[in-house]
Amino acid sequence: MTQTIDNQKYRAILAPNAENITFETNSLNDFLQETFALTKRLFIQLQRRPSTLVAGVIQPFMWLILFGALFYNAPQSLFGDDFSYGQFLAPGIIVFTAFSGALNAGLPIMFDREFGFLNRLLVAPLASRFSIVAASTIYIISLSLIQTAVVITASAFIGAGLPSPTGLSAIALITFLIVLGVTGLSLGLAFALPGHIELLAVIFVINLPLLFASTALAPMAFMANWLQIIASLNPLTYAIEPIRYIYQHGDWNLASIVISTPWTEINFGVVLLLLCGFDALILLAIKPLLSRRFA
Repeated sequence: MTQTIDNQKYRAILAPNAENITFETNSLNDFLQETFALTKRLFIQLQRRPSTLVAGVIQPFMWLILFGALFYNAPQSLFGDDFSYGQFLAPGIIVFTAFSGALNAGLPIMFDREFGFLNRLLVAPLASRFSIVAASTIYIISLSLIQTAVVITASAFIGAGLPSPTGLSAIALITFLIVLGVTGLSLGLAFALPGHIELLAVIFVINLPLLFASTALAPMAFMANWLQIIASLNPLTYAIEPIRYIYQHGDWNLASIVISTPWTEINFGVVLLLLCGFDALILLAIKPLLSRRFA
């Protein structure tokens, strides 16, 4: 049936004056079909070259082992009562792993630009060229959730514990929100920058500074005053701290205070709203750029 409709479309384009040529189409179905096909292409690439996923799984596991061993002899009460550094570190590794994967989301688009495949997509009769962006977003979010599941499982084996099913759902939601915004930022950079060298340079400049300027590796109280202010503005902190609270408290709720910044205390519900605001800000910022590129 789909092939028949496509043939009718091509006949209508090649012979616009021909009579009795009619076809029906559904823009939403076409968009979903295009997004599915482009997403499938990315997963086929991953299946043929699984090193990206393997490295994305091995790296956080090594971080857990090495950093856990580095602070193995730290006083038990340094990070909270009956709370080891391995337990403290796990939420930071979860978020940073998802963040790193999302920050690399623009690389496949950038390579498609440089190899000419993106130009072929842009001249193809797509229902919406935003299916290109949607496919990349779905792909990166899927990989991030897989990596998050691996890190949570590995953390449980090294003594960090395992949150309740509700807690795991909340962790998945928080991971989704931070990945969505960072993926949008990376895709915007992929269309704004001239080549993959420049994109990699931006990734290298952003990646580690945002890690060390968050609460991934140390509590905010351990930081210098100026760094506390930066950490309080870092979106990674707003993803790490609620996940850390879930690990520490089984009775958490939306009213639970999860972050204490230099100027105020923020509860779980407000953190989710701030992450949603971060996503909305990024998506609104890149929309004009994508519209110009897809025009």
